[in-house]
Amino acid sequence: MMRSAAILLALPLLAASMLALSFRANNRNNGSMIVAGEKREYLIHVPPRYDRTRAVPLVISMHGAGGWPAQQMRMSGWNRVSDREGFIVVYPSGADTAGPRIWRPSDVRYLAALIDKLESDYNIDRTRIYANGFSNGGGMSSMLSCTMSDRLAAVGLVGAAHTVPWRWCRDPHPIPMISIHGTADRFAPYLGGPSPVAPAGNPFPSIAVWASKWAARNHCSSSAQTRTAAVTRTTWSNCSNNDDVVLEAITGAGHQWFGGTPLPEYFVGRDTRAIDTTAELWSFFQAHTLPQTRS
Repeated sequence: MMRSAAILLALPLLAASMLALSFRANNRNNGSMIVAGEKREYLIHVPPRYDRTRAVPLVISMHGAGGWPAQQMRMSGWNRVSDREGFIVVYPSGADTAGPRIWRPSDVRYLAALIDKLESDYNIDRTRIYANGFSNGGGMSSMLSCTMSDRLAAVGLVGAAHTVPWRWCRDPHPIPMISIHGTADRFAPYLGGPSPVAPAGNPFPSIAVWASKWAARNHCSSSAQTRTAAVTRTTWSNCSNNDDVVLEAITGAGHQWFGGTPLPEYFVGRDTRAIDTTAELWSFFQAHTLPQTRS
């Protein structure tokens, strides 16, 4: 009886160990580097038809706070588009601190070094490098536009959580931007304000105001809106170097990567299939290359 009891007690531990090993195997990164004394990891996907003799675009996609590269890969579905369109996609990992993985302003150094490494390892089209991210990763994409406008052709922000104020950005160079955001997002509120994840005493900004400031940065002179039942799309045009700005507000939707693998609705709010975020981002990216005035 004692032996049987020991076996029964051991079974949950064995199951937990197997689950942990399975999770680790399915969420492994496949690249690493040392930057400023820190080991930084990433997950890279190279399409099967990659040809070293042809320069290809690079898409950088960043997870949200508490996420990780494989989670961002599965949620966004970028690999599927990469295989179809022939570009390389990389999912960097935020800083692995004592708490959840996050993106910090200092991580611009790591991401610049990552681009350098990938440009040496693969034939990257330097006029077609794009950054995008979800939540904290979307805020990081915004920060990159202020530190790498000479390297990025365009950026995409999804449910972006902006942890630095607009005045942090001192780079006046226009850069194309598309923002996709749910109007019922409680983690990065569309109208701005306090959030369960915002730093204490530092509420998030209004997404519409942020986009309009970006349009001013890009010297856009006109804007237009189109509406469906689910999406209000505002496009600022007549901008410097055709560096247009787009904001897609998803009515009543939560903190999600719409069209991808949904997060639990009870926690982050409603998902919708009315828009395919990754398809929207890629369509926007395809329309922009890095002009010589910024390179």
